[in-house]
Amino acid sequence: MHTRSWQRCLAVATLGLLCVTLAAPQSAAGQSSRPAGEWHATGGDHTNTKYSPLDQITGDNFLDLEIAWRWTSIANEVTERNALLIPPNGFKTTPLMVDGLVYLSTSFGQVAALDAGTGELVWSYDAHAYERMGRPASMGWQHRGVSYWADDESDDARIFIALQDLRLVALNAYTGALYPDFGHGGFVDLSLGLGREINPVRVTHTSPVAIARDVIVVGSIVQDTELTLREASPGHVRGFDARTGEMKWIFHTIPQGDELAVETWENESWRYSGHSNVWGTMAVDDELGFVYLPTGTPTNDYYGGMRRGDNLFAESIIAVDVETGERVWHFQAVHHGLWDYDFPTAGNLLDITVDGRQIKAIAQTSKQAFTYVLDRITGEPVWPIEERPVPQGDVPGEWYSPTQPFPTKPAPFDLQGVTVDDIIDFTPELHAEALQIIEENARFGPLFEPPSVAGTRKPVIQAPGTGGGINWPGSAVDPETGRLFVPSQTRLRTVELIPFEAPATVGYFTDPWARPIPGPRGLPIVKPPYKRITAFDLNSGDQLWMSAHGDGPRNHPALRDLNLPPLGGGNGMAGGGPLVTKTLLIVNSGGRDVTDMEEVARTITAYDKDTGEYLGSVELPSTPWGNPITYMHEGKQHILVAVGGRPGDVAELIALALP
Repeated sequence: MHTRSWQRCLAVATLGLLCVTLAAPQSAAGQSSRPAGEWHATGGDHTNTKYSPLDQITGDNFLDLEIAWRWTSIANEVTERNALLIPPNGFKTTPLMVDGLVYLSTSFGQVAALDAGTGELVWSYDAHAYERMGRPASMGWQHRGVSYWADDESDDARIFIALQDLRLVALNAYTGALYPDFGHGGFVDLSLGLGREINPVRVTHTSPVAIARDVIVVGSIVQDTELTLREASPGHVRGFDARTGEMKWIFHTIPQGDELAVETWENESWRYSGHSNVWGTMAVDDELGFVYLPTGTPTNDYYGGMRRGDNLFAESIIAVDVETGERVWHFQAVHHGLWDYDFPTAGNLLDITVDGRQIKAIAQTSKQAFTYVLDRITGEPVWPIEERPVPQGDVPGEWYSPTQPFPTKPAPFDLQGVTVDDIIDFTPELHAEALQIIEENARFGPLFEPPSVAGTRKPVIQAPGTGGGINWPGSAVDPETGRLFVPSQTRLRTVELIPFEAPATVGYFTDPWARPIPGPRGLPIVKPPYKRITAFDLNSGDQLWMSAHGDGPRNHPALRDLNLPPLGGGNGMAGGGPLVTKTLLIVNSGGRDVTDMEEVARTITAYDKDTGEYLGSVELPSTPWGNPITYMHEGKQHILVAVGGRPGDVAELIALALP
């Protein structure tokens, strides 16, 4: 049965499950509410709004911010002691602040607690993951944060971290001590319990785990480069007891045996296919008792002939009951993915009013520059999402979905597909040079144009390409107004496949893994903005404004005399982490009126939430990589962000406050 057909057939069963779920008692621990001046989860609270009601820092005084304190990461000491250790790939942690203590992870998976007023170290913990393994899968040494849980029945408060070496650790939030009765001697071995042997070299953990009531929900990274085999580690998601570490449930993101949707993996490809993992963050509705899983692409990213069918629950949003791990509802955003359009970040939960109807919603932004707005109780789209025909390819052995889902609202927030009308045209000469580059090297294509085999056709320009659209820093919402703020970047890639001969069994893959396409004289090949912030009113689905984020290349020798406005962009993947307060939208990087492209990235920027007006940027010691947070301590609002951490760049936590 085709995926969309049996989805409708399951509606009655889903509603029956909802009746049971909604009647479940609500645990007092792990509620999404928090004191206004604190930051209890990566997204502020479990709903992932990235919002704070603090209003001491405003548009009038933002540029007065100065460094209140700075803390040098203890990861720097590890690098200095271990000359042969591969350096970290950026200090990407998003810190927490609870009851006067700041909690964070380092690039090496160490955990630290700092005094929120001074940045002084209170305690630290080092599991020495870097001594137990080589370079972690995917992006190397990096970690994006820890998670906090408190038990209202006692004074027990814990910090959880899933380490790069496949261990889950629980630490006393007050002392940093291990819990010897958690798991086995304080650790849970995450390499076990997946129902299939995994390749530990290709699996790791770098994102904060989700906390849902008294359950720790754990996803994973499964490396998707340099694949030669169709067999791969599965990305199943598991729930663990926050007190004991016992595994409570597993949700098979690739259904097994006689489970629901197994027929969407034809020829029993569910037995060996992998990935379909949750590598980013997850949002939680503690009141409903749901955790929302944003899953990734199956093995492999660009060829799926060995996994024919729609491949549920890959590239989907799945609402799962936190107590049982049972699916409540799902929505698949990409059928049989061939574009690496995995969901890299959690959805944002908020309540909206549409045509007079109050809706508990989830707004899930995506790499393909769509925002899927769904009722988070039922999974029903708030506005129609249409199955539209998409191009079909000609790769031997491949299977193509005839349609893909297209939201009718909100509008796309970044470039989708490339046509001649999108090509750079600052001057006739640049336009002609860009067209010549495409004529010689690539071909135009719409969104969901599938890749072809090298030598049969020119490679298609994929837009958004790898790393484009939204990425792991995610979007943010203002729950008081129902507005969504999306940082994105236009990042094109050319994609073509090469055959992998025996003994490889993967069929085809990209080699190297999707190439950038150069523009004329080093400029981008398409029109700006190259990075942008887009605001939507989710009560109406309408775009409110769009603002270029950063100067971009307007000081390039070919452009500097044209008196161009900001073009957006600067310094590759840097920037984009959003923070919404009562008074401001604050986003990493985005500096303007500078001549040094690196300086564009070494900033934190404020915008007017209503208009998108650029209010100014504050210079930081180095590039911010972790998402910013805000908190109040002893009457003073702070903004806190992790910076640096790449080779030659000191990893620091920077706290900003008014004089």
